[in-house]
Amino acid sequence: MKYPLDFKMSFEDTLRFWMERYIRFKLTSLSNRQVKDQKKLSASIHRLTLGTKNIEELGQIAKEARNAGLIGINTYYKPLEKLYYFLSDLGLASMHEIDEELIIDFLTSTTGGLSDATKKNYRIAMINFFGYIDKNNEDRHIYSIELKNWGGLKGKAGQKLPVYLSEEEIAAFLKAIDTYPFRADVAARNRAIIKTILYTGIRVSEAIHLKLKDIIAQEDVYLLKITGKGNKARVVMIKKNKIQRDLDEWMQRRNCKDGLLFCNKKGTPLTQAYVSRTVEKILLSCGIRKEKNGAHMLRHTFATLLYNKSKDLVLVQESLGHASLDTSRIYTHFDKERLKKAASIMDDIT
Repeated sequence: MKYPLDFKMSFEDTLRFWMERYIRFKLTSLSNRQVKDQKKLSASIHRLTLGTKNIEELGQIAKEARNAGLIGINTYYKPLEKLYYFLSDLGLASMHEIDEELIIDFLTSTTGGLSDATKKNYRIAMINFFGYIDKNNEDRHIYSIELKNWGGLKGKAGQKLPVYLSEEEIAAFLKAIDTYPFRADVAARNRAIIKTILYTGIRVSEAIHLKLKDIIAQEDVYLLKITGKGNKARVVMIKKNKIQRDLDEWMQRRNCKDGLLFCNKKGTPLTQAYVSRTVEKILLSCGIRKEKNGAHMLRHTFATLLYNKSKDLVLVQESLGHASLDTSRIYTHFDKERLKKAASIMDDIT
């Protein structure tokens, strides 16, 4: 039986529904040779059919199934439970907002201190869960989560270097933003949100959930109060002259609910997919083609430029809201001066 990808209920309840379906599927398909109490396992399956009231109840059912002898269920449930809390903290509005980059963000921030074997289990759990949704949603929405480029495992090829814009490409992109033929009712909004992401490096999910009260004017800059992953707060800054004209124009049209700074025509948050598609269209309009043309690339662009000009890894960590300095360290790969030193190490010999 197939189900709608999204239901008319909260994102958390929808995600939990899909977890219930998936865990029930695993309870009926995993090897049960070690099951000692078949009645308890059957009871767990029945409870999942009826549905749970909260994530705690779902966790208890998974625990009871494990205690009944289905030990392998933890391999699949525990990563999904952590994913549930991670995505809930981001404040997503729809299952459509989940993509592979978001799952990579989750794995990178969650599995840092875990063994390679456990990291492998997390990867398998993500691929299996979203593969199940791909096959069982009536909307025919395909996540196609493969995680080929996630470098969380030692001895693998390593995390793929982020795709980013050069300074020349940034200049061309900014010009294209101002000249792109948006509809009149969304032009200022689209320009303002995309420039905000590019000039501050905030996540798309953070930008679409900004509130009007989160933007504070101070002299020639705006301070933006950002609530990031795990409800961690930080402050970023953007110069007024970068977005003032677009922001003023958008404020004349803005009709958002719940104090949102940016919203769609219904007054609700924009989706990450919409922002990424818009960025991709602008990039293509000015002849820029990258392996990944989505909005998340703008965050990589900001981080790369920030490190190359400041050489301050802690500043990159604080600006991007990374929980670990190791996550920020990827941007040192673009430090040309450091690479030149490595390339010159044998100059005195030859």
